[in-house]
Amino acid sequence: MLYVCPQSQLERTVKAVEATHLISLTSSEMPPPHAVRLPKGNRLHLSMHDINEQRPGLVAPSLEHVEALLAFARDWDCRSPLVVHCHAGISRSTAAAYVIAATLARETDEAELARILRARAPSATPNRRIVALADALLERQGRMVRAILSIGRGEEAFEGRPFHLPVR
Repeated sequence: MLYVCPQSQLERTVKAVEATHLISLTSSEMPPPHAVRLPKGNRLHLSMHDINEQRPGLVAPSLEHVEALLAFARDWDCRSPLVVHCHAGISRSTAAAYVIAATLARETDEAELARILRARAPSATPNRRIVALADALLERQGRMVRAILSIGRGEEAFEGRPFHLPVR
């Protein structure tokens, strides 16, 4: 199962779901401060800002970030719990979870996954750049981007609530 949460709920979520894998998407080069202890090969830390276009002094999500995300997801067995988090659990982490689900849950189309995402995470506003890069890498001809645009911006929130997405 694939879980998403904000950083403030990370330790609690990892413990509650007995996560064996973790993806952190943060603005800092330093891994997020937490007591989560997982083997190095079961953790992925991607450092990027939550922006949709290049801006001076900031790190936009890149092709390399999305390639690393997809490689990590493809190596995951889908049976053990994977937690994805960013600072607020609203943009980068929801985009990453959507991309992972779209990659692994092949029987569910992009639009249906976007609707599931919206139903389970009313505040989700997936980072459009991450989704667009994945759409191109996965050769989805814009279906992922259109699906995310169709659900619109999420409800205003300081941070999202933990939720899960299907992957198989």
